[in-house]
Amino acid sequence: MKKLSATLFIVFIAFTTLAQDGTVKDLKKDAEKTISKNPNDTIVKTWKKGGNFGINLNQGTLSNWSAGGDKFSLSINSQLGLFAFYKRNKNSWDNTLDLNYGLVKTTSLGTRKAADRIELLSKYGYAIGKKWNAGVLLNVRSQFSNGYNYLKNVNNADSAVLTSKPFAPTYVLLSPGFDYKPNANLSFYISPITARWVIVGDKQLAADKYGFTNGKGVRNELGAFGSASFTKTFNKNASFKSKLDLFSNYRNNPQNIDIFWTNTLTAKVTKFINFNLQVDMIYDDDIANVKPGKGPAPQILQLMGIGFAYSFANYKRP
Repeated sequence: MKKLSATLFIVFIAFTTLAQDGTVKDLKKDAEKTISKNPNDTIVKTWKKGGNFGINLNQGTLSNWSAGGDKFSLSINSQLGLFAFYKRNKNSWDNTLDLNYGLVKTTSLGTRKAADRIELLSKYGYAIGKKWNAGVLLNVRSQFSNGYNYLKNVNNADSAVLTSKPFAPTYVLLSPGFDYKPNANLSFYISPITARWVIVGDKQLAADKYGFTNGKGVRNELGAFGSASFTKTFNKNASFKSKLDLFSNYRNNPQNIDIFWTNTLTAKVTKFINFNLQVDMIYDDDIANVKPGKGPAPQILQLMGIGFAYSFANYKRP
């Protein structure tokens, strides 16, 4: 019995020693291995692409509410922003597409459009200095659906006056010029010679609301163009974006400068919930005032909401 026990003990010690020896060899092999990186992890991307999508929804219902108000209200606002930025050596090409559409429905007023925007911006630049680019800019602005101005008629009833149609008006701007970027957040684009086309397919609408006098659906303008863009991120949870475009028509009242100014403040509440505030202003003395008999005046749009938001990109954002 003692001999058997001694034999088993010797076998156990030998087995343990061999196992430990194998483990040590495996560890040694692992330590000598070289780590190979995926080439895609080290390539500097010439294209940076991505975007964001958001939708805000608000609903309200009143029943026997002494303070008053509509029995039912529902509003929805959606936005989609896409971008594709190219950078290689001295060449750069920035592209953005912003889409925005919103509706509001109430018991007393029915369904009305609250927001409607299409804007495409494409800008090519060639570096001629540390902070200067020479290039060309293409900008297209329009809307998706019919727009109306709601007024009271002689019987004090609501009446709808058509002010726009799908892609009418559409503004197309082609501008060779110079881009100055003092830092990553700020840029100024300047062009002394810029061509702009105002396209309104409905000739009656073009004459009544957009100052067309030639009976055509397209008006060509030649003038000077300037654009300032500013972006700022605060603590990775809030961001502000502002873009101001100025255009002076050499052929008609060059002192009356057309203005298109858009501002967006976004604050992250949770990973997929954002707060958004948008304020836009437009001034164009060729566009008739929505109030009959009044002269040209600034157009102002303000939207605010909290809702679902999702961002995506083909690179890791800082």
